[in-house]
Amino acid sequence: MYKRILVPLDGSKLAECALPHAEELAKGCDAEEVLLLSVTEKVRGRAQPLKGDDPYPGYDPSIHSAVPSITVSFGSKDVGKKDIQAQRYLDRVAKRLAAQGIKVRTEVLFWPPAEAIVAYAERNDVNIIVMSSHGRSGPSRWAYGNVADKVFRISRVPVLMVRAPGCTPTLPD
Repeated sequence: MYKRILVPLDGSKLAECALPHAEELAKGCDAEEVLLLSVTEKVRGRAQPLKGDDPYPGYDPSIHSAVPSITVSFGSKDVGKKDIQAQRYLDRVAKRLAAQGIKVRTEVLFWPPAEAIVAYAERNDVNIIVMSSHGRSGPSRWAYGNVADKVFRISRVPVLMVRAPGCTPTLPD
């Protein structure tokens, strides 16, 4: 049933709580592959000073309407460094999964994380997204934002949400 399993990872131990679940699904469903995805949002910046009648420098409606375009003001050298670090991390995780006989593919993207995860899942025929959550609710979820919650709400692909150990919500009395 689950042939292509997507596991978004951000390098944290919390995100890795989803890995044992993805491993069991992959083995139990004889999955074709597990896709490990690292997504980092680029820093928005301005490459050129504003012109008097140009409120949005570099704005091109034909590009911006199809794909969110994000410019980086600190140069491609730093983006390349982040890309290499993320790829090394994913390679270490992939090696652990491959040692268990699981076919793994890795991908590093620079885009807003929740949107990137959902779009990647849809474009790559993913059958299930397996990810972990802090388990926050109420104002703390609003204050910190919650990629997992947003993925859960906007994804058309099934999502298996794993609550990290020790992250239990408080129930009202």
